[in-house]
Amino acid sequence: MPGNRKQQGFTLIELLVALTLLALIVSSAAPLVQLSAQRNKEQELKRVLWQIRDAIDAYKQAVDDGRIELSDDASGYPESLQMLVDGVEDAQDPEHKKIYFLRRIPRDPFASDPSLSNAETWGLRSYESSFEDKSAGDDVYDVYSLSNGMGINQQPYKEW
Repeated sequence: MPGNRKQQGFTLIELLVALTLLALIVSSAAPLVQLSAQRNKEQELKRVLWQIRDAIDAYKQAVDDGRIELSDDASGYPESLQMLVDGVEDAQDPEHKKIYFLRRIPRDPFASDPSLSNAETWGLRSYESSFEDKSAGDDVYDVYSLSNGMGINQQPYKEW
């Protein structure tokens, strides 16, 4: 009667074929997951660059409107990113309240060194530097990523 008994379970070959198919599916999905993670970081980089640049522009507009007093040799841009967070005294307010431009300095999403402060993850360009030079100076005219990576659009993050 051993011939009448039904066998249950999978054979070794069936298990190997199933595992091979599973490995193929997982290996084909891995690049999509990596691409999605990179796209998310790039969107975050665009968002925080816009946020910082908008705060710098708002500071410059406050200077142009006479709300922030400057010395004659100043460019009208903030001396540091921290100044946007700490705020500056409103020259037109009789109570001398502060004007704040950022709640906090965002971190570059591509910064890999956790020991750096948020402000240290950004490259700073002064008003006096050229676009190609991007050197820091007495003020902060623009910020850029210090990452050496290349975007999905084949443009280096430093040029965003």
